[in-house]
Amino acid sequence: MTEEVVRRWWNGVWGRLTRRDVWLIRQTRWKVVARTGDSETGQVLRWTYDSKEEAAAMIDRLLRADSAGRWREQQGGTPP
Repeated sequence: MTEEVVRRWWNGVWGRLTRRDVWLIRQTRWKVVARTGDSETGQVLRWTYDSKEEAAAMIDRLLRADSAGRWREQQGGTPP
């Protein structure tokens, strides 16, 4: 099964304790992946949804959560 990264966001912070990344991924269903911290020691959470709207609502919730930095959308990239 092929995964397609549809959209990606990053909070603009490089530090391993305050960096945040969020991906919107399409397979057969929609998947949201969020990582706290850097790629080596960060915590990764995943949610799966039947519709793009449900996934978008979770992304909106994640981007509104209190975190350091300022969210900016990124191009491409591979989710953890």
